[in-house]
Amino acid sequence: MNRVAVIGSGISGAVCAWNLAGKNGVSVTVFESARGPGGRMSGRRETTEDGKELVFDHGAPYFTATNADVRSVVGDWEARGLVAEWKESFGSFDFISKTFSDYEKDGSCKKFVGIPKMNSICRALVSEPGVETKFGVGVGLLEWLEDEGSWSLNGLDGQNLGHFKGVVASDKSVFSPRFRNATGRPPPLDLNLVPELASKIKEVPVDPCFALMLAFEQPLSSIPLKGFSFLNSKVLSRAYHESSKPGRSTQSENWVLHSTAEYAENVIAQTGLQKLPAATLDKIAEELFQEFRNTGLSIPRPFFKRAHRWGSAFPAARISEEENCLWDGKKRLAICGDFCVGPNVEGAILSGLAAASKFNETFSCL
Repeated sequence: MNRVAVIGSGISGAVCAWNLAGKNGVSVTVFESARGPGGRMSGRRETTEDGKELVFDHGAPYFTATNADVRSVVGDWEARGLVAEWKESFGSFDFISKTFSDYEKDGSCKKFVGIPKMNSICRALVSEPGVETKFGVGVGLLEWLEDEGSWSLNGLDGQNLGHFKGVVASDKSVFSPRFRNATGRPPPLDLNLVPELASKIKEVPVDPCFALMLAFEQPLSSIPLKGFSFLNSKVLSRAYHESSKPGRSTQSENWVLHSTAEYAENVIAQTGLQKLPAATLDKIAEELFQEFRNTGLSIPRPFFKRAHRWGSAFPAARISEEENCLWDGKKRLAICGDFCVGPNVEGAILSGLAAASKFNETFSCL
């Protein structure tokens, strides 16, 4: 049986693994350095001092499905109860005029969320028959074995992770120089092994972001929208009412706010990309919350407040000019992700489907 390694269990890698194993009978092993799946679609589970459990979608708040192929896939997920439409009012808030505007009317693009949280989609996909998932396992080196016509993968600890007929790199750290900044070692994939791809891969520009998770005892009745962007703020970019999403607990009023890239870049310029001390994150959380209060809206103190840094999760541009993924047919290596198509969940889904398609075409000819 053909074996494929998928590096990364964000939505792009999860979709690719699901398509290869579930629809085409390929044996897939997913390697994920984090404790669970999702990438930017990860959910954050927090416990307060008094034992109350809170859940936040602190990365991607929702996603859309405008492409026909993506709509078909999402329709399947909806039928399985993995996603539901988030039917609420969205718009913007202007810091200068102190007013809300741009209320979206019926007929605007549907917004979908995972049930009961965003990463539930990825978790279901990488749990399909034929998919083996190894969490907490980072890939440190990819070696091409010319004699075997296969890839050998080693972990960050040097342990051999197996030989595979093909590899899907859905995590850009596999080839990004930023991997060295975070780990002190070269990226797992030496681009000299795939010169045709190397000429296409440019460093993926990213927009850093801080997410602020807030929980209140009472509803924020001064806010008429469930999701909105901030205009004329150098600190905050958008806010979302977590508790209004389908399938979420309403025991408390939970919100997620995202900083502007400008704010995050200024912080990272001072702190670097190393893990931040709790005291620094607390200071950032308070700065973001104070800007939320600067709206002039009636916002009480929350009983829970925590910040999370997304250092390089949000791509600022696509690296693939025309194709939805990058592909080396000779070595059966696919590079996929939203950074190939467009910086959103729908782009990641499309890229994952494209990568699976490349393997399906190749294996059908073997």
